[in-house]
Amino acid sequence: MQSQTKRRLSPEDLDALLRRSVGAGCRMEAELTDGWFNTAYRVLLDDGRAAVVKLAPPPEAPVLRYERGILATEAMVYRRIAELPVGAVPTPELLHTGEEFLAVAVLAGTPWDKASDDLPPAAERALRRELGAVTARLHTLAPVDGRFGYPATESALSAPDWRTAFAAMVDALLDDAARWQSPLDAPPAEFRTLVAEGGSALDEVTEPRLVHFDLWPGNVFVDVPGKGGRRSRGDGDGRPRITGLIDHERAFWGDPAAELVSLAFGGDTGPDSDLVAGYTEAGGTLDFTGPAFRHRLALYRLYLGLVLVVECGPRGYGTDHLAYCRRALAEGLAGVRALG
Repeated sequence: MQSQTKRRLSPEDLDALLRRSVGAGCRMEAELTDGWFNTAYRVLLDDGRAAVVKLAPPPEAPVLRYERGILATEAMVYRRIAELPVGAVPTPELLHTGEEFLAVAVLAGTPWDKASDDLPPAAERALRRELGAVTARLHTLAPVDGRFGYPATESALSAPDWRTAFAAMVDALLDDAARWQSPLDAPPAEFRTLVAEGGSALDEVTEPRLVHFDLWPGNVFVDVPGKGGRRSRGDGDGRPRITGLIDHERAFWGDPAAELVSLAFGGDTGPDSDLVAGYTEAGGTLDFTGPAFRHRLALYRLYLGLVLVVECGPRGYGTDHLAYCRRALAEGLAGVRALG
């Protein structure tokens, strides 16, 4: 995916960057073009390990406020996941970090969106159940300082309570929308009013948890027997498995229910879904029965719609993608308006 936020380096410059930062270089093998924000290269490190190096945008690149410092957020998430029992939340091993990059081990398997044609319905259901369990274990992680919002101090988007943090997150996007003249199809004041009207529902969230917020199928790797790609060391029973979650950079400390918004890109996330069954079996709690829960879920869909539309400005996406994003925002707006 082409984006104005991507920073590209020659093989020689990438090698030099790693040598300056960690004392060892690499040989570039290929650019990984699926990403939408950062540039990523598959490399062979000097010690023989295959790795993926992700580069932050250049300092002069325009980014949204919540995107400030998110490469460090991703590194933090890798470190926090490493605190969990081995295999609880599969993810690449963090190998190296620097101010401008991070390097992770190459994952076994294939992105789920590229493997879906090889998955029969029963395998899809089993994987969705497994993904629910992995997500529940991810949601056991809590911030050290107890604050809600985005972890990176550069964004200044955290607060001691979820209502305040979420309102600030929306306000920051609306400010970015004004800067980029984003077509919101509703006045900013209405967005702020809709969030304020959901304040009591947001107040029900009293414990911040790690929310990935970008768990669409392209960020979930699966090992499918017979599918190309580096294979994992499974137990040989021939069942597809999740081998890792990637791209944790957009994570925030907040309401676990918000995770359902991006998970919905891969399938059903309703109370009777395979995903929610796996989530609850692993100890997670999602109470769909309360009106406050449904209100918050509608607000999170609205928030994602805002993100999708506003990011089109600094990234320079084309009209077709913008039209898709505007439809998502319109659906989010309609969902929250209907609550009134």
